[in-house]
Parts: sequence; C-alpha cells; structure tokens
Amino acid sequence: MATLLADTKGLIADLIHRYQSQVDFLTIRLEESEGTDILLRGGKIETLSEGISIGGQVRACYKGGWGFASFNQISGLEDQIETAIAAAKLVGEEETVLAPVVPVQDSQVLRLTGSDPRQISLAAKKELCDRYGEILRSTSGLITTVSVRYSDSTQRVLIATSEGTLLEQSWVDMEMRFAATARNGDTVQTGRETTGSRKAYEDLTGLDEQVRSAAQRAVNSLALAPVQGNTYTVVIDPILTGLFVHEAFGHLSEADMAYENPDLLEVMSLGRQFGPADLQIFDGAAIADHRGSYAYDDEGTPATVTQLIQDGRLVGRLHSRETAGKLGEAPTGNARCLNYHYAPIVRMTNTWIERGKTPVADLFSEIQQGVYARNWLGGMTNGEMFTFTAGEAWMIRNGEIAEPVRDVTLSGNAFKTLTDIEAIGDDFFWDESGGCGKGGQSGLPVGCGGPSLRIRNVVVGGEAGDEG
Repeated sequence: MATLLADTKGLIADLIHRYQSQVDFLTIRLEESEGTDILLRGGKIETLSEGISIGGQVRACYKGGWGFASFNQISGLEDQIETAIAAAKLVGEEETVLAPVVPVQDSQVLRLTGSDPRQISLAAKKELCDRYGEILRSTSGLITTVSVRYSDSTQRVLIATSEGTLLEQSWVDMEMRFAATARNGDTVQTGRETTGSRKAYEDLTGLDEQVRSAAQRAVNSLALAPVQGNTYTVVIDPILTGLFVHEAFGHLSEADMAYENPDLLEVMSLGRQFGPADLQIFDGAAIADHRGSYAYDDEGTPATVTQLIQDGRLVGRLHSRETAGKLGEAPTGNARCLNYHYAPIVRMTNTWIERGKTPVADLFSEIQQGVYARNWLGGMTNGEMFTFTAGEAWMIRNGEIAEPVRDVTLSGNAFKTLTDIEAIGDDFFWDESGGCGKGGQSGLPVGCGGPSLRIRNVVVGGEAGDEG
C-alpha cells in the first residue's frame, strides 16, 4: 500500500503548485484502504468479504464557495482538480475565511500493540464469528434470532494542501457487534453488545462471557415486569454516560451545527452555565489508544484536546478550519471524513465526562424511588432532545438497588439534563464501541467515556401509570 502514496507525492505537489493560484485554497486527499466484513445472521453467513479500495478527493475553495470531486483513478487527477475548481467558482460569492494553521510535513502511524487483522486469515475470522454465534444460540431455547458482525479496516491517507502541508497517516480499526433476540409468547426482548479496538486483533477474540451475557439479558428480561412510566431520579452507569455525552451533548458542540443555526448558536453561547460546578466535559483525538485518536484531522490540522464544559460552563466547541474562522475561534482538529467519497465535516473524536468524587455506592443514597440503568440497546436524538433505551435496569428503593425491570427508556432535554446532574461518580470507563453517524457518513470510529451519574427529573418510559 505504501508504494502508491509514495509514488504520487511528487505528482500531487506539482499539480497543487500549478492550480493553486486559481483558488483561495486547494487540498488533495488520497486514500488506500483494505478491510474485511462478515455478517452472521441466524446460523448462516450472509456477508463474507475482503476488499481493497484506492481513491481520493479534491476540495477547492473560492470566495467562500467549496467545490468537491472524488475519484478512484489517479490518472484522472488533473481533471478532478479542474472539476472541483469550476464548482467552487460557480458558488463562491463571499469571502474565504479559514482559521490559520501551521503547514506540516509529517508521517504518523498509529501502531498496533498486538496482532494485525491483516495477518489473520478470513477463515479464522469466520470461525470466530461462528463461535460467538453458537454461544448466543446455545444460551437458551428461547433465543430466536442471533447476529454477529465483524469488520476491520486499514486506512492510509495522504493529505496535501496549497499552504504547504504534506502528511501521511495510517491506522487499523476493528469492531464486533452481537445481538440476540428472545421470545416467550408475545413478549420479545433483545440483548446487544458492541466492542472495538485500534490496538490488537486479540481485543476481539476473548469475548465469550460478554457475548453470552448479551443473550442471557434478553432471556432474563422476558420474565421481568415493565417499568411504570414516571419521572424519576436516575443513576446511569459509565456506558450510558458515554452515550449521553456523545449523542445528546457532543453533537450540539460541533460548530457547523451552531454557525448554521443562529438560535442554537445563541443557546450554545460560550460562558453559559449548563451544569453543576464539578462537571467537566472534553473531546479530543490527541489522547492515545482510543478509536477516535489520530495525529491530524482530514484537513491536516493537528489533533487537540478541547474542554467543552469547565466547572459547568460552556467554554469550547469543536471546529473545522472554516467554522473556526467564521466564529473567530481556534481550530480544534475535528474535521473528519469517513472515506474519500465524502468531504470532511465537524465530527467528535473521543468525548468524555471527567470522573467525579462521589463514591458510586453513595449515588443511590436517599433515593426513595428511582431507576438504575446500565448499558444501552439504542437511542435517538433530535436537536437537544434525546431518548435512549437501557440495556438493563433496576428500581431503586430507599437508597438500595431493588427488583430488575424492563423496557426502560430515558428521555429529556440535553441542557436541562446537564443542569439536573446531582452527583458525579468516582468511577470511569471508556466505551470503544462507538460508530458515529452524521451527514450521511455513518460508522465513523469514536470513543466515549465517563463515570456513573445521578440525575434528577428524568422521564422514564415504560408501562403507563404512576408508581407509588
């Protein structure tokens, strides 16, 4: 894979030099990738593929207008540059404003700590999926449907700009997803688990207990009573905290959403108090060994760590060079694209709430009636509103964890929920299962983390009716 990128460096430099005077900004991103995709559903393999992809994109900016062209034939690169420039000139009618960055010449490899999935045979990967599928099916006769999804992807990227940046970076990403559905009469319940890694194939091979627990949760939930819908004080575990900070708050921190929406920009005004004084929220790719980690974003901006919430106040947001320039703020290295088919847009990387000081056991104290929720089955967000479905849950009674319940959904307004955080646990967990979607680019690897949280006034959906 390295040969193609090395052979094209001179060509790209020459082409950028030839065309850069026609536009305000010009960048070329080349990509080589290879990967595996396996999907087992029921007892059958539905997808079993290995593939290699080579392609690139050209982005040109002229008077604030962007032109974009993607391609998979390097021989036609000059035509693609002219296409992107022509498109930019058709729409450009204002001023190009890009926050300045220092041009870089660099090469970065995110190195594995264990086995490279490219060195593992397709047969061995299929055998791994078959084994996990059998674990799901054999957990109980009540299991009716199972699925196992394996994927790995190796990407090597070359980025060159008209400002003098020329850099290479590469990484390997792996992910597995498991699901089991159990049925008893008209009652249907599902258990899911997802895990990912940018470190070693071995991170995916020792998951027997995790897989079995997903199926067992589905079976156990069949016999549980649904939670009665009400507004409760809720304790959530670190995995749900990571989901909440990513989905409900993180997307609102992506500056392209704010500068395109004046009402949201007003709500997300820097300095506004959004949570308790001990609440700290961060996002950053500059921390090592997580699925959202890298050295440079897809515009060549160095990765950073950005504090979004400090002592409960909004102090930062996530930027591309364009959003940073338009809002008069510093670029944060958050412009990312899924692959060469898409232009970079503002995306999260690794997003987390810092651990607090409250012992986890104390989060439950003095809750007369509440809900303890762990893990997740799914969820959705619509602007500042969110709804998440817990993977498992229990009632809290008189400060103690009581009977398990099912069909627990947590809903609310992200800003109000932050304000309603009563206590932040002293635990912490990184969830590497994230695949983020935005702007038609789904499955972008991210990391999420956080501690357990105690939150008042959470709307919990289940059976209609008031409890107690």
